[in-house]
Amino acid sequence: MRYWLMKSEPSEFGIDDLKRAGLSLWDGVRNYQVRNMFRDEMKIGDLALFYHSSTKNVGVVGEMVVAKAAAPDPTQFIPGHQYYDAKSTPNNPRWLGPTMRYINKFSQIVSLETLKSDQRFSDLPFIKKGNRLSVIPITKAQYYAIVKLASKNVRLAGPTATRTKVSETNP
Repeated sequence: MRYWLMKSEPSEFGIDDLKRAGLSLWDGVRNYQVRNMFRDEMKIGDLALFYHSSTKNVGVVGEMVVAKAAAPDPTQFIPGHQYYDAKSTPNNPRWLGPTMRYINKFSQIVSLETLKSDQRFSDLPFIKKGNRLSVIPITKAQYYAIVKLASKNVRLAGPTATRTKVSETNP
């Protein structure tokens, strides 16, 4: 099993959109390196963190799982569509996307600032300036560290604020 961090602008497609749909093709990616990861590395059952980019509250907002292997992105064949590619044909598609299944929306965002300030994530490419990849592989330890950060300091309903207990073991 592999672990991923996948970025999307919530104004285009966010965690709430995936939650409503349940399943969705991860379309619109037009980067050959990411396309190759979709094709060659990403497998059914791989876990991914959903990251909101280009928004007021940038950071990791939830979890999803690869439900179907990468398949041709149909938007590449639609003339006039923002992701249309005139050089791509149904017999020789250039662009692929996996189908993702919603797992969970975090009760609080794990902000980019939080990730940048935590040494466990210092080697993540998107932490560094200039990295534009929308999908990156991460380690299992990084995945579960982010999930744990999302569950810390969660306020419970009621007049007194308490912290939820976080399991020290990975699910």
